[in-house]
Amino acid sequence: MKLRILLLSAVLLTSACTVGPGYKRPKVTVPGSYRGAAAEQSVPSQLAPAQTAAPPVSPLGEQKWWDIFQDEQLRTLIRTALQQNYDLRIAASRVLEARAQLGITRADQFPTLSGGGAIADVRSSQSKLVPEFETSTGQVNVSAVWELDFWGQLRRATEAARANLLASEWARQEVVSTLVANVAAAYFQLRALDLQLEISKRTLDSRKESLRLTRLLANGGATSMLDVRQAEQLVFTASAEVPALEQQIEQQENFLSILLGKNPGDVSRGQTLTEQRQPPEVPLGACPSIQL
Repeated sequence: MKLRILLLSAVLLTSACTVGPGYKRPKVTVPGSYRGAAAEQSVPSQLAPAQTAAPPVSPLGEQKWWDIFQDEQLRTLIRTALQQNYDLRIAASRVLEARAQLGITRADQFPTLSGGGAIADVRSSQSKLVPEFETSTGQVNVSAVWELDFWGQLRRATEAARANLLASEWARQEVVSTLVANVAAAYFQLRALDLQLEISKRTLDSRKESLRLTRLLANGGATSMLDVRQAEQLVFTASAEVPALEQQIEQQENFLSILLGKNPGDVSRGQTLTEQRQPPEVPLGACPSIQL
């Protein structure tokens, strides 16, 4: 009876000292296809025997950014941002820190060996009774320490450090995806402003020519001064839009320069906004992140 009580107590103590339960990933019910994809892709073979199944289209989020953006200048800007952006450097440093911390934590599961040595020379002073002599002594010590992980404390610490490493790596990938998306969006916005500025300048030239013709008609008596004043108002309105757009372009260039990790300055352009080649249809299942 006493033996059973002792064994039961030992089992209870052992289970009570175990550090944490084993992690199990929660089950998540995921549909087999995106909503709307089944109705378009699943066609019964008996209804359409002559039609062949269309090849599966990979989601936009699984494609590489250099395959999506066909502007070579935009690709150059993205590569520059990935090399010089400070937020990405901080995220990469955190990954290296988490990897080093994982190595340190994992090393606690193995034995620790330490050793040392020392040598000492002693010379006695000369006297009348004892002659001078010199002695040398040496000492070497070796020690080994191994903390046995009975309760799983070190294993749990290693699992936590590995989870922190994975979290840091995913955080770095999120920073990269966000940086690529922000650079591309800023570049397209800059090209849109360039297009608006070009249209505004053409509009201003057209209204100036209209004003010149209206003045000629007014001098010949074919129209009144009211039409001249209206034409002048149109010229003044178009003239005010040009410097406002130029200011917006400069601000957009400054914002893009910050993303590139550079001082504010001019940004090189590539293809115009109308020349950009984009997929005609975004496939189902597209996600905001872009594969690196």
